[in-house]
Amino acid sequence: VPLITACAETGKNCSMKPLMLQGHTRAITQIKYNREGDLLFSCAKDTKPCVWYSINGERLGTYNGHNGAVWAVDIDWQTTKVLTAAADNSARLWDCETGKQLFQWDTNNAVRACGFSFSGDTIMFCTDRQMGYNPSLDIYDIRAGEQMANNAPLLSIPIEGPKVTAAVWGGLDEYIITGHESGEFSQWDVKSGERVRNIKGHNKQINDIQLNKDRTMFVSASKDTNAMLFDADSLDHLKTYKTERPVNSAAISPRMDHVVLGGGQEAMQVTTTSTRIGKFDARFFHLVFEEEFGRVKGHFGPINSVAFHPDGKSYSSGGEDGYVRTHYFDQQYFEFELEN
Repeated sequence: VPLITACAETGKNCSMKPLMLQGHTRAITQIKYNREGDLLFSCAKDTKPCVWYSINGERLGTYNGHNGAVWAVDIDWQTTKVLTAAADNSARLWDCETGKQLFQWDTNNAVRACGFSFSGDTIMFCTDRQMGYNPSLDIYDIRAGEQMANNAPLLSIPIEGPKVTAAVWGGLDEYIITGHESGEFSQWDVKSGERVRNIKGHNKQINDIQLNKDRTMFVSASKDTNAMLFDADSLDHLKTYKTERPVNSAAISPRMDHVVLGGGQEAMQVTTTSTRIGKFDARFFHLVFEEEFGRVKGHFGPINSVAFHPDGKSYSSGGEDGYVRTHYFDQQYFEFELEN
């Protein structure tokens, strides 16, 4: 059945048939494309991150080894290595092609977020506050075998205050931006480990941070029902995209001035809600004018992660229902212009 994208401005309906990627048995936690966009990586609460061909939704394989929910996944720019962060108190490095585990970092508590630097030579991951252990932001050089073998990070930054719920590398690998449970953003200097900037962006927990194509801006998604656009260097607030429900994920289009938001009710509050009400739609906003212009139905539960294909011609969403849906935009999407 073709899904309907309602264009608020034109009143027309455009049908887009999605690819259904069914490989996870529990809720999706994050999805991410590689740099070329030929592969889509997904992780879920079922311990096995998957990799798919984005063109046809065929599953290439899984990365087996974790013993708990996998919270985050990242891929280096050459698509040779995969990094995962999980609730089994470990972060793991994998060979992308073979699925072989290359290294495992054991921590004292669950690892919530992880990421490769732009160069792909250094990685970072953030741990939770748990069992009396304080959270930290750890940075490793994956070329230094001795450093990794001794579990001695290049830099370990203790996180005072609210725990980190999302993290990304900033421009030129000079700093790391973290989003916190309290709605604050922090910018950390990678060389000194100092907190360079700290701002109160949202009123509630930040669920997701994603950079734009040239890494100069980022969009954040929060439980306070808003997504916001910030300058990545100065952390200046630029735009706000308002909804009525918690936003779990947001992504910036690399091709158009568009932002896609995914969310819905919190998973534990979802009972027998009809999908017709539109609580679980992916919502499209204009990047500059902050106006919503389209929605895509489909998921049977909250959307936990959204990602644009690097060419901007399609996007994917992963939901609490365990499905990843890939939508290729029709011609109408590219011709659509918001009328002032």
